[in-house]
Amino acid sequence: MNGERASIAELLQGLLSENVSVTDAAAAKMIVFPPALYVEFVATKLQGSGIATGVQNIHSATEGAFTGEISAKMALDIGARFVLVGHSERRQIFGETDNQVLEKVVAAQAAGLIPVICVGESLEQREAGTANAVVLGQIEAIVGELGCTVLNKAMLAYEPVWAIGTGHTATPQQAQDMHATIRQWLAERDAAVAGNVTILYGGSVKADNAASLFSQPDIDGGLVGGASLNAGEFLKISQALSIK
Repeated sequence: MNGERASIAELLQGLLSENVSVTDAAAAKMIVFPPALYVEFVATKLQGSGIATGVQNIHSATEGAFTGEISAKMALDIGARFVLVGHSERRQIFGETDNQVLEKVVAAQAAGLIPVICVGESLEQREAGTANAVVLGQIEAIVGELGCTVLNKAMLAYEPVWAIGTGHTATPQQAQDMHATIRQWLAERDAAVAGNVTILYGGSVKADNAASLFSQPDIDGGLVGGASLNAGEFLKISQALSIK
């Protein structure tokens, strides 16, 4: 929940001013997720740039008496092509359950949006030794109902909640270990899906740690938070991804 029209326009100008340097390496795989009120504004500004637009959240219903909510169809209609589902803040602050995340994945794909399915464990869960079980359980809640092939039109994003704005930092190896665990778990169910699915890392990705994170074999990109509010920082992160 950041920005207004003027600051968002300035941020987009910063991204587009360097678009030539990222067109081949990263722009086609770059997505920005503005607040829902600005999705159409952003999508229009980015038209033809190779940078896609997503929305931060949807409701699982297609329409109805859900004041204040937006549907996947509405998001698609104003230019979104992707949607964050089950983001750590939605789970932690707003109490979204695995079943609600499942319903949103179904709604997103039915409307033609590509969901970025966020999973991750808290500090308490990691310290209790249940991190793998928690993360794989969140994925199982989706693929157990819809099958692994649901990920052919989706992405996963691993967000260690304990490493986001807490002062704790996940090392590249810790991030890689979880990504490898996820991919291996999927491979035991569908090797083709496991080999093709994009798994992003979303734990305080910054320009100074992006290269070390993206050099890990099972980390396919980043779900960038605070650093995305600075065009220069964000472009450095995207350029670090071009090493893969």
